[in-house]
Amino acid sequence: MKLSFLDILIVVVYLVGIASIGLYVSRGMRTTRKFFTADRSIPTWAVTFTLMATIVGSGTFVGHPGTSFEKGMILFLPHMLLPVVLIIVSIWIVPFYRRVVKMSAYEYMGQRFGLASRIYTSFGFLADRTFDLGVTLVTTGIALYIFTGWEPIYVILGVGAFTLVYTMIGGITAVAWTNVAQGIILSGGALIILGRVLFAPEIGDPIGIIKSSWHAGKYSFGSWEFSWRMLFDRETTTIWIFFFAYFIQWSRRYVTDQHIIQNYLIAKTDKAASRGAFLGALSCLPIFFTFMFIGASFYGFFDLLPGDAGPLKPDEVMPYFLSHFIPSGVLGLILAAILAAAMSSVSADLNSIATVLTTDYFSTILPNVSDRVRLLFGRFMVVVGGVLASTIAVLLLPKDGSEPLMQRAITIATIISGGTLGLFLLGFLTRRATRTGAYVGIAACLIFTSWALLSKPNGAGTRMVDFGFNWEMNTILIGVFGHFVLFITGYLVSRIFGGYLPENVAHLTIRGLHNKRIEEDLPQ
Repeated sequence: MKLSFLDILIVVVYLVGIASIGLYVSRGMRTTRKFFTADRSIPTWAVTFTLMATIVGSGTFVGHPGTSFEKGMILFLPHMLLPVVLIIVSIWIVPFYRRVVKMSAYEYMGQRFGLASRIYTSFGFLADRTFDLGVTLVTTGIALYIFTGWEPIYVILGVGAFTLVYTMIGGITAVAWTNVAQGIILSGGALIILGRVLFAPEIGDPIGIIKSSWHAGKYSFGSWEFSWRMLFDRETTTIWIFFFAYFIQWSRRYVTDQHIIQNYLIAKTDKAASRGAFLGALSCLPIFFTFMFIGASFYGFFDLLPGDAGPLKPDEVMPYFLSHFIPSGVLGLILAAILAAAMSSVSADLNSIATVLTTDYFSTILPNVSDRVRLLFGRFMVVVGGVLASTIAVLLLPKDGSEPLMQRAITIATIISGGTLGLFLLGFLTRRATRTGAYVGIAACLIFTSWALLSKPNGAGTRMVDFGFNWEMNTILIGVFGHFVLFITGYLVSRIFGGYLPENVAHLTIRGLHNKRIEEDLPQ
């Protein structure tokens, strides 16, 4: 489909606007503190928008409708766990990080369990974020390919290059303020699409569309079966499995992931950071629901539309609808919304990757270099992250017969997280956890994950390795159980064998730091 002049003009205006914001806020960007934490100067409402835009990427724009179009709204109720997680995070985790670390969440690991744990957790984050960046870019590539006919590889490279340029120049400040604009644009785009689906003039019956989707089970939240057998069902993932996996996934993101934690550090005050984190998570729910409802309603739309069966691949349903049923001018707005969804996530991820590589690796290896050199290195790492993510995006382009992209993303992300949530909780929750216990826990997690991945059955029913005692459960649970394996093993080894503890261990636990804050607030 060819874009009209008006569509192209709208997209160009959007890109120029984003570039202008990035350039404007880049003035005086001369220190790593400002480049990576904005000198802790961002207000609550901006933290709210930037967190929302960071989480709601093009994976939501394309992937969520694809999943609900094929399997119903199975992912929505697990998303409802997000505010529950954020209540805990905003009260305990946000103030903790703002007192214990300067730029990187993994500084804490170095203080608590030593350099090896810092490298392990930061490397796990880098692997996870680079993969997730690839998912974001490939979903954008799919959408723009159907819109314009451009090859996805060129779309991926173009979006990645544009985003890394303004991120490299403006740092986290550019990320925050461009995310505010992008969050507004993508929210507006979602409402426009919803209206076009339900009030389609070709059908003229919004109730009929909803009824058709309802009778086909597209508004269903999935199987509510609760039994031991559900853990071993590799064909159908029940709502309870998704609840379990998403609770761990949200906890891992908001407790251990630098691209989220960095938003806690940019706020002006502890209160602003906590409030912004909670409101940012809460504002994601209506957007998640809207995109899933749109995808479910697509079934009724195409079912009642004469002579058009719609796309065959779930991940193509959204871009197919937009390219065939959105009029000129409005299409440009939607395209800008898709770009906004992608770029808001990409920019945050690129900056956080650069932060980790600069703070946890470069500055650790070369602690005496000047801040100017660290800043130059950080900017260069933005470029490196963009190149790696673009390469992964090309490799992730969907093949025939592959499962929906969002489900692949969830499964892979839970696996490559490497038990990091378990390790952080081991440090946060108990003063008894030792360095020895942590390292043995990491080893146990890696052994467990390797065994499960090698012995799980693939689509053809075969295994890479048959150990005799093999992984038979739902694949999505591999990464989830890894966190428990690490925490339990680490705690037991610490209690039995002891090991090194830092002198200030009491202040490196959430309870210890909370008690210290209470003492500081007491009148002398």
